Amino acid sequence: MSGPEVMFPEEQEMISVVCKRLHRDANAKAILLIGRDGQSIADAGDVLDIDITSLSSLTAGNVAATGGISKILREKDFTSQFHEGEKTHVHITLVAGRAILVVLFDQRSSLGLVRLRVKKASEEMAKLFEQVAVRAASNSTPSILNEITDNDIDNLFND
Repeated sequence: MSGPEVMFPEEQEMISVVCKRLHRDANAKAILLIGRDGQSIADAGDVLDIDITSLSSLTAGNVAATGGISKILREKDFTSQFHEGEKTHVHITLVAGRAILVVLFDQRSSLGLVRLRVKKASEEMAKLFEQVAVRAASNSTPSILNEITDNDIDNLFND
């Protein structure tokens, strides 16, 4: 399952608020929320010096590869990963099976604090994704493409 098909402005703003709060509360360098397809959904913190597109794509690939490992081991998805770097540490969490939450942090924070704050933020995001799914399902605005018949197409090309 990938990220939400439609992200309404209200939910997008609420997701951004959760990311900003997580950035502050976890004392993180940066927060990225990406779809399982590698597309950026939201971010917070010091992201100007980061190639978000590449990091998002590589992280999604990493999560997909780890999902393959979990299948080989007959496990459910591994819901989180941690990479310890010399200067920057990376905590990766699946959110509701729909998105990937990436927390970049350094010595100003700790893995324990990040895990604690990520748990709360993940729960909030899961609720928001559920709202998006319910809203998208109830927003059955007919598309003009659904109204075009085969006869309309034939008439268009036969004129």
